[in-house]
Amino acid sequence: MSHFAIGESDFLLDGAPFRILSGALHYFRVHPDSWADRIEKARLMGLNTIETYIPWNAHSPRPGVFDTTGMLDLERFLREVAAAGLYAIVRPGPYICAEWDNGGLPAWLFREPGVGVRRNEPRFLAAIEEYLDAVLRIVRPLQVDQGGPVLLVQVENEYGAFGDDETYLKAVAEIIQNAGITVPLVTVDQPVDAMLAAGGLDGVLRTASFGSRAGERLTTLRKHQPSGPLMCMEFWEGWFDYWGGPHHTTSAADAAAELDALLAAGASVNIYMFHGGTNFGLTSGANDKGVYRPTITSYDYDAPLDEAGNPTAKFHAFREVISRYAPVPDIVPASRPRAPETSAVLGSPVRLLADPDAWGNWASYDVLPSLDELDARLALFRTEVRAEVPVLLSVGEVRDRAYVFLGGAPVGVLDRERHDRALMLPRGGRLEIVVEDQGRVNYGRRLGEPKGLIGPVRVGSTELTEWSVCVIDVEAVPRLWDSVEPDVLGVGPTAWRASFEVGEPVDHFLSTVAWGKGIAWVNGFDLGRYWRRGPQETLYVPGPVLRPGRNELVVLELDVMAEPVAHFVGEPSLGPLEL
Repeated sequence: MSHFAIGESDFLLDGAPFRILSGALHYFRVHPDSWADRIEKARLMGLNTIETYIPWNAHSPRPGVFDTTGMLDLERFLREVAAAGLYAIVRPGPYICAEWDNGGLPAWLFREPGVGVRRNEPRFLAAIEEYLDAVLRIVRPLQVDQGGPVLLVQVENEYGAFGDDETYLKAVAEIIQNAGITVPLVTVDQPVDAMLAAGGLDGVLRTASFGSRAGERLTTLRKHQPSGPLMCMEFWEGWFDYWGGPHHTTSAADAAAELDALLAAGASVNIYMFHGGTNFGLTSGANDKGVYRPTITSYDYDAPLDEAGNPTAKFHAFREVISRYAPVPDIVPASRPRAPETSAVLGSPVRLLADPDAWGNWASYDVLPSLDELDARLALFRTEVRAEVPVLLSVGEVRDRAYVFLGGAPVGVLDRERHDRALMLPRGGRLEIVVEDQGRVNYGRRLGEPKGLIGPVRVGSTELTEWSVCVIDVEAVPRLWDSVEPDVLGVGPTAWRASFEVGEPVDHFLSTVAWGKGIAWVNGFDLGRYWRRGPQETLYVPGPVLRPGRNELVVLELDVMAEPVAHFVGEPSLGPLEL
């Protein structure tokens, strides 16, 4: 057991000054069988600590549930960090941002009107306490003063960029301490006077988040914290991508120079990200600062380890910088060889509009419900439009994408990013709308907002009623063929499948350039979303989800697939750097 404390100017480990050299590695973005590899590579770069957020909504997809299986096995992750001889920083939120769906806050939490969002509201605080008690029950025995790796626990996350409710922050800190956390607590905010003032707490160490101008940023931090160690809790050495934008990269040499300046100033650091990983499934978030921008599936982040865990130029540049300030192991990890290349024809199409009963359960509603009311990420809405002439279909607000069909034929798409609210129907008939949640906003005032078609749906001035709604069980798409026969190719969302052979189960990259928009699974594991808009043109397939011999690929195409063939390629393609 060790004692970790905040000294007058340094962190103190068993009474001696200790500089934290940390890297962000989110267990929930990496296959569990790859955790040890990524952690060991952090050690080989010279890091002594691993930091992770904890995503409340992933652990608690429903009220009263706290899942710690598979990729959510936080205890296993922290024990693997300890086994590598490293320490850990835990950032449980409850809000984490992280370009993660809803910033980690469960959508079910806000279905009851009036529940607070990141403020001192009783129902919000009660839910937070239940969550933090569950997660800190895992963390508590793994604190450094109990023989574990955890050095620090963070209170909330960049709260000064959102609000200034000090009673809320104090309540969160008290919940954490009452759950048995005895290591020091920290907050993090951008080094702006107003944010550091609003997001900090007396008696809790303030840290900052930035990626440049270290001296200036640390001076601002020191103004708000006259004593104690200086730390950049998020040293931004890369950035995330959104659909329709470029792939973001930063200069390895420039990032290394910034890291050198930070360490030369005597500060501790957490590199965000050391290894970004992947937004598997439907976990990616979005931003909306006037224009909705959903985050892509890859969370490569232009980090020292790429999405597949290979060292990048930044790894070697950072390792050299760190060696000036701390011992670095002699071993340098090598990149893996090119991934295997193969192709497989997609067949056995199953169309949603031809047999929706196989895709989910139907219910009737007088007024169109939101996706939140349905507890759905994807749904089919059906009603009748009575009109003999062209008529305007309008919606209050689209969150996020609606595919409109009339009499089984496509009419158009209403897209949130374009602020679409209306289109013309050529006549009356059976109206079907497939509504897709593309990711909840993870930053700012739109946290917790409902998804789906918001506000009345009208034709002309008449509100449409008498809706039949099929909630599509997205997780069950790979099992569709157990209960339904393949159909001839037609319009609308279609599930496809293919078999492909694998010799050795190593990482693969699935090209999506000839496809439209949808989701892909390998052996039932959800690889995440793809979209021809880019920038991302491949999906990462972790080696541990594959098996020697026959493997199954399932693709849910929501739009149009130009070529129903799966191509596995040798290298990832994350898209152009400029548009």
